[in-house]
Amino acid sequence: MKRFLLLSLALLSLACGSFAADKMEALTSPSGNIRLEVTVGERLTYSAFRGSEQILKDCPLSLQVGKDAFGTNPKLSGTKRTKVDEVIRPVVPLKYAEVANRANQLTLSFRGGISVDFRAYDNGIAYRFAINRGKGQVDVVDEGLGLNLPESFMAHVSKTRSFNTSYENPYTHISTADYNAGDEMTYLPILLESPQGTKVLFSESDVRDYPHLFLMPTDGNGFTATFPRSPETWEPRGDRSWTITKERDCIARTDAQRTLPWRFAVIGTDKDIAENQMEVVLGGKCELDDTSWIKPGKVNWDWWNHWTVWDVDFETGINNDTYKYIIDCASKFGVEYILLDEGWNKRVQDPFTTRDEINVKELVEYGRQKNVGIVLWLSWLTVEQHMDLIPFYAKMGVKGLKIDFMDHSDQWMVNFYERVARECAKNKLLVDYHGSFKPSGMEQRLPNLISYEGVRGLEQGGGCKPENSIWLPFMRNAVGPMDFTPGAMHNAQPEDNRGSGSLPMGGGTRAYQMALYVCFESGLQMLADSPTRYLREAECTEFIASVPTTWDETRVLAARAGDYYVVAKRKGSRWFIGAMTGDKAQDIDISLDFLGKGGRLTYFRDGRNAHRIALDYRREQQDVTPQTKLRLHLVRNGGWAGVIE
Repeated sequence: MKRFLLLSLALLSLACGSFAADKMEALTSPSGNIRLEVTVGERLTYSAFRGSEQILKDCPLSLQVGKDAFGTNPKLSGTKRTKVDEVIRPVVPLKYAEVANRANQLTLSFRGGISVDFRAYDNGIAYRFAINRGKGQVDVVDEGLGLNLPESFMAHVSKTRSFNTSYENPYTHISTADYNAGDEMTYLPILLESPQGTKVLFSESDVRDYPHLFLMPTDGNGFTATFPRSPETWEPRGDRSWTITKERDCIARTDAQRTLPWRFAVIGTDKDIAENQMEVVLGGKCELDDTSWIKPGKVNWDWWNHWTVWDVDFETGINNDTYKYIIDCASKFGVEYILLDEGWNKRVQDPFTTRDEINVKELVEYGRQKNVGIVLWLSWLTVEQHMDLIPFYAKMGVKGLKIDFMDHSDQWMVNFYERVARECAKNKLLVDYHGSFKPSGMEQRLPNLISYEGVRGLEQGGGCKPENSIWLPFMRNAVGPMDFTPGAMHNAQPEDNRGSGSLPMGGGTRAYQMALYVCFESGLQMLADSPTRYLREAECTEFIASVPTTWDETRVLAARAGDYYVVAKRKGSRWFIGAMTGDKAQDIDISLDFLGKGGRLTYFRDGRNAHRIALDYRREQQDVTPQTKLRLHLVRNGGWAGVIE
């Protein structure tokens, strides 16, 4: 018995000693609504709470730099607490002219030159590693991240089999209890929903000289990190792709003294998710001295409508006559740019030899006279192999480049984005990346990077359904600009969407397509349909052409992810309101109590038969005051769009 008691006391002493060795640091947001608990013990872990509800549980962090693996029995050497309190004024303000960046920060320093910054915001949490290894470079072999949930959540994810992806997959909605190890991974952002209804948007920002993060499901209601390896050598494949011939045994070879990307979780209601600016406040400071030349705006786009115009006395197609017609249409409605998409040059690989029917210099001059700028499409591989095209076309007067088909987010490709954006900034060119990853801060540092695709947009034809797009304000567009390419004037309910080529259709009602210009955010916002259709549908075109692409203020009036989204946005003294829904009809009551004074409301709503005939809409007007209440009736895949002046 004595021996048993002695053994029991020894084990208890060992257990108590182990418990005492764990150090827990608590960090709360300025309002106290969000709380982080960081534990340093055998592992470095954190948990997150919103009020009394636990959102994340014992999430482990680790980092391997060279042969040094940080994360097992980390040795804490210092603790520092600071406050973040500043106002950011984005060069291209997609939600707010001024963005508050207020948080409490905890910095933990560890032996071996590793530290971790944690931040608690009133709408979420963020953390990042920092490497402090002196001069030269190091290999980041891996970064470990466990995203552990306390119970089964609903997960809204974009599954992909490969790191080679266009980031245009439809969303999958699945319980974390059923999303298990061995299933396909997902790219970011992801949206999680607790059993209590709390939403969690997880993504990253300030990604520099480093790959983008992917997540793999685990068998325990959670996720773990995975990254593409860093390419060392590659060779071209075709006119827009590549074959990586050798990879390094690391995810990044990078500076030995630097911070790594922020990982963040926005936590709150549907409204909190849609209004958040976490990617902005964590993205970094603008690095351009002069930004006065950066002009956001709208773009008449040629590719989706297949260069189709009619009632003209010339043969339409990829030729100067057609583009002059497009310029004339843009000028009539005050649209700032037109895009020459694929086909303007004889060979994709040769950016200097145009097809015989195209004269870019002539179009630039014609557009200048009409106050319309020219944007050129190029494959990324062509740009990489002919970087001299950037000053060449800038000198000619071209205003921007749409660069396409990157389809990767490894360290090399992230650096390609930045190299090209910097070179374009030197030459005062805008950049719109297609076939691209999500925004992750680069456009904050280099705001001539005006938009990204990385979305299942209208170019997907019948594969672009409102039931998927209704998630975008809460996911893809909640982390930065999104080139969705809206604006269909030939509208169809999904079961009737059979248009293609020269006669494309857009899913959703006419009012829905118009509302997208208010609901969706992009520094360059496309008008995807034929100029002839826009001229024939002038009252609709005048409205969408009048919707700004940058905003002073944003207020989400009603929102439920997957069901509906209603937002009011202010530019100067005008308020625009947009509402969209998925595949279920909605009746939504909103108040106009945000108005400073009354005004005249002009709005477009779904017609009586729009649930079947998507072209059906009504334009109406009424006087409104801050006391006005509106009931919006949206048919399935429907919308509502208006302006108060």
